[in-house]
Amino acid sequence: MSIQYAIEHLATAVAATSGSLAAKGKPVDLFGVVVLAQVTALGGGTLRDVILDARPVFWVADPGYVVTATLAALVVFVVARFWIFPRKILLLADAGGLALFTALGANKAAALGTPAVVAISMGVMTGVAGGMVRDVLTSEIPIVFRSQISLYATAALCGATVFVLLRAYVNPSLLWTLGIGTTLVMRLIAIQWAIRLPVFRPKTAEEPSEVA
Repeated sequence: MSIQYAIEHLATAVAATSGSLAAKGKPVDLFGVVVLAQVTALGGGTLRDVILDARPVFWVADPGYVVTATLAALVVFVVARFWIFPRKILLLADAGGLALFTALGANKAAALGTPAVVAISMGVMTGVAGGMVRDVLTSEIPIVFRSQISLYATAALCGATVFVLLRAYVNPSLLWTLGIGTTLVMRLIAIQWAIRLPVFRPKTAEEPSEVA
């Protein structure tokens, strides 16, 4: 088994876990939990492959990814009936999925010969799109758009940039470590210290005072 293939299934399981945990507090049955797990784990890569015209889509070519996502959802569904998942678990699972899928997306786009900017964009898209679909399905504002969320897409952008720029210069093991590590460490540090980007607050003209 190659390093990349192992990372792909690890990313699928981690992202599926975060998708399943997002069902907490929602009126969702077992089928709903599995759906949330699968869209979170497979959504970003599906969008990437469609845009890059990389046919067949990765999970169609290898249904093992669907199996991995489903098994992760079933495990979470059962364990959640006997153990309370702390909110930190969801944050950690989401950060892990973001880091893993960002590197995978950037690597696939770069391997297809796309320009560096495109490869970086595909890395970010692969990392965040599944979570966006998950949030929409659970009637939440997508996490990437919430002002109170600490360096989500920004962490993915930095990780994808490191991966793409170093891809031709370092060995694969170190490359995966640096790419995944950059996104993960940035995200976890941002969560711990509540580091956020400035919020868009345009200046508005003052209301003219009424003249008696």
